[in-house]
Amino acid sequence: MFPGRMTLSPPSLLCGPPEELQELAFIERPIRRSLKTAEEIDQLTVDEDLNDIERAVYLLSVGQEVQRVSVISNLPSLVRQNPAETFRRVVPKVREVLNGASVEIQLAAAASFLTILQDDIILIHTHTYSILKTVLLHLNHRDTVLSNAWLETLLSAINALPKETIKQEVLNPLLYQSQMSHSVQARLASCRILGKVACKFDSHTVKKELLPLTRSLCEDVESEVRACMCRQLESITRTIGMDDARTELLPELVELAGDEESIVRLAAFDTIINLMEMMDGDDRLHVVVPMVMAVCDAASQVDEVVLASLSFQFGKLCSGLAGSLSDEQKSRLLQRFKLMCVAGLQTEANQIDGNDKSTLIRCNCCYNLPTMVVFVDSAHFQSELHPSFSSLCSDPEVSVRQSAAASFHQVVKLLISNTHMVQKELLLLLQDDALEVLDALMNHLEETLETVLSRGENLTLDNKLPDLLSALLLAEQRVGCSLRWRLHEKLLQRYSCLARLLPGELLHQSFSPRIFIILTTNKVLPVQKEAARTFCTFLRYNRKQEQRQEMMERLVQALALGRSYWNRLRFLDVCEVATEIFSRKYFNKHFLIPALELVHDPVANVRYKLCQLLPRLRSSLRLPADKLLLQKLDFCVQKLLCREKDKDVVATIRKTVLELDKLDLSEPFQKRQERDLLDQKKEKEETLLLEMLERQQNDGKLNSEKHTERKRRDSKTSLSSTKSMSVSSSAAAPSSSKEIRKAKLSRSRSLSSQPTTSKPVNSDRPLKVKDLSSSSGSGKSSMMSSKDESLRTTHFTMTTQSTSSMPVLIRSKTTSLLDRASTMDHRTGTLDHRNNMGEHRTSTLDQRDHRTSTLDQRSKTMDRGCGVKESQSRRLSINRKSSSFSVQSGRD
Repeated sequence: MFPGRMTLSPPSLLCGPPEELQELAFIERPIRRSLKTAEEIDQLTVDEDLNDIERAVYLLSVGQEVQRVSVISNLPSLVRQNPAETFRRVVPKVREVLNGASVEIQLAAAASFLTILQDDIILIHTHTYSILKTVLLHLNHRDTVLSNAWLETLLSAINALPKETIKQEVLNPLLYQSQMSHSVQARLASCRILGKVACKFDSHTVKKELLPLTRSLCEDVESEVRACMCRQLESITRTIGMDDARTELLPELVELAGDEESIVRLAAFDTIINLMEMMDGDDRLHVVVPMVMAVCDAASQVDEVVLASLSFQFGKLCSGLAGSLSDEQKSRLLQRFKLMCVAGLQTEANQIDGNDKSTLIRCNCCYNLPTMVVFVDSAHFQSELHPSFSSLCSDPEVSVRQSAAASFHQVVKLLISNTHMVQKELLLLLQDDALEVLDALMNHLEETLETVLSRGENLTLDNKLPDLLSALLLAEQRVGCSLRWRLHEKLLQRYSCLARLLPGELLHQSFSPRIFIILTTNKVLPVQKEAARTFCTFLRYNRKQEQRQEMMERLVQALALGRSYWNRLRFLDVCEVATEIFSRKYFNKHFLIPALELVHDPVANVRYKLCQLLPRLRSSLRLPADKLLLQKLDFCVQKLLCREKDKDVVATIRKTVLELDKLDLSEPFQKRQERDLLDQKKEKEETLLLEMLERQQNDGKLNSEKHTERKRRDSKTSLSSTKSMSVSSSAAAPSSSKEIRKAKLSRSRSLSSQPTTSKPVNSDRPLKVKDLSSSSGSGKSSMMSSKDESLRTTHFTMTTQSTSSMPVLIRSKTTSLLDRASTMDHRTGTLDHRNNMGEHRTSTLDQRDHRTSTLDQRSKTMDRGCGVKESQSRRLSINRKSSSFSVQSGRD
C-alpha cells in the first residue's frame, strides 16, 4: 500500500558523514571470543584425573596467583573431606606460598585458618603446630592490615588451645614482644593477647605471671598502648576477683583516669563503669562518684569523645550509683543529662551545630531515656524529663528522632497511668516526614498502643483518640505512597493489634475500609497478603453480627466474584490466611463454598491456584459433619480431572489428588491432635464473642425496658397521689352540709332511745332485709345513690352508741364484714398489679424466641388465677354492699 516506505534502497546506507562510516566499519571487525590466549588456556588447564588433594598441591606449586587464592580459600572444605591428607600435603605447601606472598593470599590464608578454628572442624590437639606456627610466624607483619588479620586468627585459636601449649608457644613470645625495644604494633598485640590469655588460667597464675607484665604495659610511653592495656584490665579483674584487684589494679585505673591523653581517660572511664557491678558501696562512693562528678563538672572542657562515652554510659551510671548519691548529686547528674539532650543545639547566633559527636550525644541520651525515667521516678517525669523528651522527639536530626522512636515504648511502659503526657510526642513521631523514624516506631508499635489505649478511662486520652487514629491512618497512607513496601508490610502487621484495643464500631468505620482498599488495589503481593491477614483479624474480633456479615459480603463480592482475575486470586490468598485465623466451622460456613465455585473460573491461573489450595481446604473438613462439603470438594476435583484443558492445571491437579489421598495417612496423629485442639480453642473464642454480642444486645434491651417501666411506675405514682387528693377533697365536701348530718344524727339518737328487746329486733331483721331485697329489685338506682350515705351512717352509729345491745351486734358484724371486704379489695388490687406485671414480663420475654412457649403458658395461668380472684373479690364486694344496706335498713 505504501511501497516507498516498505522498501529501502541500498545506496541510502552509504550516504552519510565519514564518522558514521567509520563506526560501521568498527562494528564489522571480528569480535574476540575469548579473553585468554591458547597458551594461557594451556597453563590454566588441569588434568581431570587428579583428585582434590593432588589438584590443590599442583595448583599451589605451579599455578597462577588466582588459582592459589582459590585453593587457599577452599582449604576449610578440604579439611572437612580429608583432614589427614590436607595437613600432611596441602598445609605445608600453603606455608611455603605465604613466604613473600601478596596481601590477597595472606588475607585468604588468615580467613581460612580462622574458619577452621571457629567451626571446630579439626581436633586442635592433633594439628596445633600446623596452624599455630604459621599464625605466629606472620603475626608481626609490617602491613598493619595483615598483622591484625593474623592477630584475630590467633585470638580465636587461644580458645581452643590447651594451657600447656599457650604457656610454651604464646606466653614466651608475649614476654619478649612486650619489651620497649619492639614496635608499637607488637606491644599492642601483646596487650590484646594478654587480656585473652588471662581467661584461660587461674587467679594465682595470673597474679604471679601476668600482673607484672600488665603494670609495665599500663605505664608504657605510648598512649595507644596504655589505652589498649586499660581496656584489657576488665577481663583480668574478673579473673582474679575484686578483692585482689582493689589493691593490684584499681590504683592503676584511677591513675589512668587522670591521664593527659583523652583516649586513655576514655578507656579508664569505660573500664571503671563496666566493673562498677563488682564494686561494693565504699568503692563506688570513693572511686566512681568523684570521677563521675569531676567529668560532669568539667564537661565543657572535656573532649567530645569522653563526653560521648559519658552520654552512652550515663544511664548505667545513674542506675548503679542511685543508692550512693545524695539529693544534690542526683540533681547535678540530672542537670548534666538535660544539657546533653540539647548538646550542639544551643550555639551562638542560634545556629545548629551539625557536629557528628553532638548528634551522637543526643542519640545516646535517647538510648538512656528509660533508665533516666526510673532514676527520677515516673511521678516527676512531667516536671523533670518531659521538656528534654519533647526536645529529642522534635530534634532537627533524623537519627536523633529515630533513636527517640526506638525507645518510645519503654518510656510509655514506665509512665504507667501518666501516658497522656507523651501523647503529643507520639503524634509527632507518627506524623514525621522521615520514614526512618516511622520504621523505628513500628518495631514496637503494638506494645506502645497496648499501653496507651489500655488507659481508656482517662478523659484526656478519650479526647485525643480521634487525633491518634487519624495519625495512624495518615502514616499508613504516607508509607503506601512510597516505594518502601517492606515498611508498609510491617505497618499493616502492627495494625492488626487494633482489633483487640479499639471498639468494633470505630474500627469498622475508620480502619476496615482502608485495609480493604489496600487488599483490592495494592500491587505488591506481600503487602496484599498482610492486608488480608489484618482484615481477617478485624473480621474475627468484630462483635457486631451485621458488620461481620457486611465485611464478609464485601470480600465475596469484590474478590471472589470480582471482574479481575487478580482479585479472584487474592480471594484464594485470603482463604489461605483465613484457615490460620478462623476455626474450621467458621471457615467452612463462609469461605469454602465461594472458593470451590472458582473451579468454573475462565482464567487458568485462578484454577491453578485453587488446585494448590485444595489440600488445605480438605484438611478443614471433618466427617460426618461436613459430608456435603466434602462431596462438593470431590465434585470440584472430578471436574478438574475430566474437563480441564490447561496442561499446567492438569499436572497440578494430579499432584493434588495424590496429596489428598495421602492427607489422612501421612499426617501424624500427634500433629492432627494438636491441630484439633487449636481449632477447638478458636471455635470456643468465636462462640464466646457471639455470646458476648448477644448478651450486650439483651442487656441493652433490658435496660431500655427497665427505663420505660420506671416511667410507668412514676406516672402511676403521680396518678395515685392525685386520686388521694381528690378523695380527701370529696370527703371534705359533705362535712360542710350540716343539715344532712344533723338529720342523720337525730335519726340515730331516736333509734337508740327506743326501749326494745333483742327478740323483736331479731324478728324484725329478716323482714327488713326482705323488704330491702324487694325494694332493691325494683329500684337499684336509688340503692347505688344512697350507698355512701348508708356507709357514713353506719360508721357514725358505731362510734356514737355504747349502751344498747342492738348497735353492738350491728357494729360487730358490720366491722367484720368491712374488714373482710377491705382485705379482699387489697388482695384484688395486689393481684391486679401482679397481673399487669405478668403481662409486662410476658411482652418483654416474648422477644426471646427460645422462651416464648413457656412464658405464654405462665401468662395464661396467671390470667386464669387473676380471673378467679377477681370473681371472688366481686362476690365479696357484693356481700359487703348487701350487708351494709341491710344494716342501714335495720336502723331505719
